[in-house]
Amino acid sequence: MNKIIQQNFQVQFNYNISFTKAIFNKNNSLLAEVLTATHSNTMSKAVVVLDEGMFQHHPNLIIDLQAYFKTCCHNVALKGEPLLVAGGENIKNDWGAVENVLILLNNEKIDRHSYVLVIGGGAVIDMVGFASTIAHRGVRLIRIPTTVLSQNDSGVGVKNSINLFNKKNFLGAFQPPFAVINDSTFLTTLSDRDWRSGISEAIKVALIKDASFFYWIEDNIALLNNRNLKAMEILIFRCAELHTEHIGTSGDPFEQGSSRPLDFGHWAAHKLEYLTDYTLTHGEAVAIGIVLDSCYSHKIGYLSENDLIRILNSFKNLGFSLTHPLLFDTENGNTINSELINGLEEFREHLGGILTIMLLKAIGKGEEVHDMKTQKLNEAVYYAKTFETIEKQKA
Repeated sequence: MNKIIQQNFQVQFNYNISFTKAIFNKNNSLLAEVLTATHSNTMSKAVVVLDEGMFQHHPNLIIDLQAYFKTCCHNVALKGEPLLVAGGENIKNDWGAVENVLILLNNEKIDRHSYVLVIGGGAVIDMVGFASTIAHRGVRLIRIPTTVLSQNDSGVGVKNSINLFNKKNFLGAFQPPFAVINDSTFLTTLSDRDWRSGISEAIKVALIKDASFFYWIEDNIALLNNRNLKAMEILIFRCAELHTEHIGTSGDPFEQGSSRPLDFGHWAAHKLEYLTDYTLTHGEAVAIGIVLDSCYSHKIGYLSENDLIRILNSFKNLGFSLTHPLLFDTENGNTINSELINGLEEFREHLGGILTIMLLKAIGKGEEVHDMKTQKLNEAVYYAKTFETIEKQKA
């Protein structure tokens, strides 16, 4: 006779995403308040992992954070020297980097009531988040993202991962951070390429969820191109707000189903990143992926050509490439690369269910489909290529 014990429980997750400037200024109490929120009367410990690329632009950062802990964080001991790790996507291909973080946590006896502060771009945050998730089944992670893309998207969610088997994010875990603190001061030293790159994720979420936000981006392209910090702060806040709203209200925060609207444009982007050996940034690949799926949406009768042109012009005017040579078949330059189409199956496998791709019915309105036709993909890449060629000739 079969016996069954049915287990059913819920776990409430809460964390704040804060926006500030000069996080390690002694007159800014935000970080100290976060660190002492649950340790006001007891001592705790913290370690720090830094993105080396970011640190090169902020050489006084270690001195500033050490001084901040001594002055403002009397109940939290900063342990050991900050660990510097290489920035960029390749850090997610390096298991040794994960081991180095784990060694730091072990050597400094970091436990579930201690803190790991990670300061850097999205790839570093992903890797350190994964290491923090598997140590003691999860230690408290405070993310301090330093790029546009990590502040408005990857750094504010619940995912942590590294790459394996030439597949992006194959190894990972869902674990919400203890807190996220966005300091816009870090954005001032980004390269123009990294400044621009993160805007594609804002366009993505605007296209599927908020038409008015897309129109705001259209209207403020000149300010964004001129690196107006106030405009970028508005963009980051609204983009982060839309991402976290979806995670919290979709009913599937840990993505157990096959629907992933926030991955609009990403099936092709992930494959392009790999095919280019990650010489394309994630944001650049996402821009091309969004262009492809927008053109496809038009070709199957979903998206009007007027809306499509607005989307393509927005990316073009922001300085994004709309296509890439590896998007196309080497023998027939007007059809899609068969290796890219393989990315559809990898995407389905990553979802763990039926293929589910977000397309566009209109600006601000997404629609999911469960298959993509190769002929229509060929028409989509040709449309994007033709549009980009004509615009270059005009210039």
